[in-house]
Amino acid sequence: MTTVALDTGVGPLLRSWREQRRISQLELAIRADSSARHISFIETGRSRPSEDMILRLAEHLDIPVRERNALLVVAGYAPRYAQTALDDPALGALREGMERLLQGYDPYPALVVDGMYNVVAANQGITMLLEGVAGHLLAPPLNAMRLTLHPEGLAPRIRNLREWRADLLAQMERQIALARSAELRELYKEVAGYPAPAGTAGAREAGTAGNGDGTAGNGDGTDGSIGGTDGGTGPASSLPFALPLHIEHGGRVLSFVSSIATFNTPMDVTVAELAIETFLPADRATADHLRSLTS
Repeated sequence: MTTVALDTGVGPLLRSWREQRRISQLELAIRADSSARHISFIETGRSRPSEDMILRLAEHLDIPVRERNALLVVAGYAPRYAQTALDDPALGALREGMERLLQGYDPYPALVVDGMYNVVAANQGITMLLEGVAGHLLAPPLNAMRLTLHPEGLAPRIRNLREWRADLLAQMERQIALARSAELRELYKEVAGYPAPAGTAGAREAGTAGNGDGTAGNGDGTDGSIGGTDGGTGPASSLPFALPLHIEHGGRVLSFVSSIATFNTPMDVTVAELAIETFLPADRATADHLRSLTS
C-alpha cells in the first residue's frame, strides 16, 4: 500500500500524526520521556531526531509499522521492520497456526485478510456463504469488502444491508485515518459507490439502486424486521450486545456476530496488517443449521 510521501520532512510528518491523534506537544513529550521544546524542534526541522526517538514517538502516536518504516527512510535511516511475503518459509509457523485456527472454527465462518481486505485464508464456513457470488468477484485476489457489498456479491442476501454496510464503511474510514493508504482510499470510494441491489431484501434495507442517499424505499429506513422479525420467519434485526449480520442462505436467514483479532506487537509489516475475522452464530437456529451441514 502507498504510504506517506517521501519528499516530506520527518518533522512535519510527525506533527501531522500528532495532530491527527489530537495529542499536544507537551503530552507527547511526557509519554516519550522528552520535552515539549525538543518535540517542537523536531517538528519544525530545527532538530534531527535519532532513530530511537522516531520509533519512540511512533509508538506513542500509534503509527502503523509500515508508516514507521517510511518515517525512518525520510529521516535518512534504514527501515526497521521487514515485509515478509506470507508464503515465505519464515512465516510457515504463522500460516500453520492460522490454518489450524480457521479449520478449528468450522463450521462457523472465519477468514484472514490483509491491510487491503484481501482474503489470504478462509475456512469452509466462508466458502458456504459465498455460494451464488458472481465469478469475477471470486477471482484472486478475493476482496472481503467487494465480496460483501457488491450487487453481485453477498449484498443481495444481506437482510440488514443498510446497517451492515454503514458499519463496514465506518471501519474502513477508521483504517484509512490510521494507515493513510491511497489504495485503501480508492477501495473505499469504489465500494461506497456500489448501488443497493434492486428488488432484494438488501435493497429494502439500503434503499433502491441509484437513489444515492442510502435511504430505504419505504421512507423510514426499515423493512418490517427492525427490532423484531420479518413476517414471523426472520431473526431479530438487533441484539443487545452487538450488530448482527443477517444473511440468507439455502432458504434460511442465518445470524452472526463478528469479531476481529490482530497480532500483538508485530515486528513485520505483513504480519502487522493481518486480521482474523470470525463469525459466531447469534442464535441457536443458526448454530444448529451450520452443524447440520457438516454432520
